[in-house]
Amino acid sequence: MTQIKRQPNPKNCGEAKVIPLTLNSLKVACSQCNLQELCLPLGLSETELGRVDTLVGARRKVKRGQHLYRAGDPFEAIYAVKTGFFKTDVLLEDGRDQVTGFQMAGELLGMDGISVEAHTCNAVALEDSEVCLIPYEQLEELSSEIRTLQRHFHKVMSREIVRDHGVMMLLGTMRAEERLAAFLLNLSQRFMARGYSSAEFHLRMTREEIGSYLGLKLETVSRAFSHFQEAGLIAVQQKHIRILDATALKQLLNRQPI
Repeated sequence: MTQIKRQPNPKNCGEAKVIPLTLNSLKVACSQCNLQELCLPLGLSETELGRVDTLVGARRKVKRGQHLYRAGDPFEAIYAVKTGFFKTDVLLEDGRDQVTGFQMAGELLGMDGISVEAHTCNAVALEDSEVCLIPYEQLEELSSEIRTLQRHFHKVMSREIVRDHGVMMLLGTMRAEERLAAFLLNLSQRFMARGYSSAEFHLRMTREEIGSYLGLKLETVSRAFSHFQEAGLIAVQQKHIRILDATALKQLLNRQPI
């Protein structure tokens, strides 16, 4: 039975639970996962995919509100989100939490720790979730042997850099309503890539967390949602969102008035 050891953290009373995998479950860890095309590169042979399967050291269940890892924790692995939703945040000098991203099924967490061998942010589950734990040293070794896997991992890292640049552009050049429109359209595209509706989905994060991510006050986020609803762009019922006019939202990004 394979299990990754993790240093105890006395401050973390809500530590995520590690679910060890048996040999049989390891055999189907990746090769039969419905998120395979999102997490893994296309073009791997059955033999190569079998070797990738063995990377998955454990699955970890993370209850809503629990930390998958905290800033300062030693970096040991990256995590593929199998089910659920996460946010990453950092603690600012004034004591506020700054949300740095939202991650859903098929996306990776933990790459913030690669450069300094310790995590630089917190990862918190926004709903009951499950992740696949991939030991980083083993991933590096296997990537050096399977070039397709290495190129894929580089693409994933590049995608994270591009996403960070996108957020910087949001905060630097866009008005409040443009930021919210970009955020909703991005979520829509990501849900669609997973086979879900691009026009109707449930927000796992709060308005305050959205504001933190977009660099907006809670009141500003609420006003923008109300304006979108009044203009017939979206329908809002608490956290349930229905996009009624995606074209108008896209036009808003081109600074066309609604």
